[in-house]
Amino acid sequence: MNAPLVVVLSGSPADASHCDAIAVACHALGVTTEVRVASAHRTPEHALDVLRTYEVQYQSGQPVVLVTVAGRSNALSGFADPQVSMPVIACPPPGDSLDVWSSLRMPAGVAPMVVLEPANAALAAAKILGLVSPEARRAVASAQATARQRVIDADAGRTSMHNGVTR
Repeated sequence: MNAPLVVVLSGSPADASHCDAIAVACHALGVTTEVRVASAHRTPEHALDVLRTYEVQYQSGQPVVLVTVAGRSNALSGFADPQVSMPVIACPPPGDSLDVWSSLRMPAGVAPMVVLEPANAALAAAKILGLVSPEARRAVASAQATARQRVIDADAGRTSMHNGVTR
């Protein structure tokens, strides 16, 4: 079996920092990523070629999760999802022009998941890959344990009295 892969597909080079944040979070979980750029609006044939490449890998047994990044009207997620059988996570970048409804309202048979935070999109992808990858399962469990301990440590550090209130 080929190594699990998260493909971050951006609709525009303008979203590079958002894609990088997803890739960094994936790497922290030990998950390999590839970042690609293809627009559903401007380069639909190129986008289809990119999707076909990873669909072949997925159909050949490689675990692949696609994370789409497109702002404004998120056509990329709705375009990509019905073209592939792999899981698709929409992670649109924040901004004043973000139309979150374009990520949430999809036609019948089009079902990308929506996760707004890059680190959480990476975590969701790792959890999906964990269905077939013990390494991904362990990385997710470790990240969750670290997050829980951070809360416990923060609570333990706030046991002093302040104005009669224990903090």
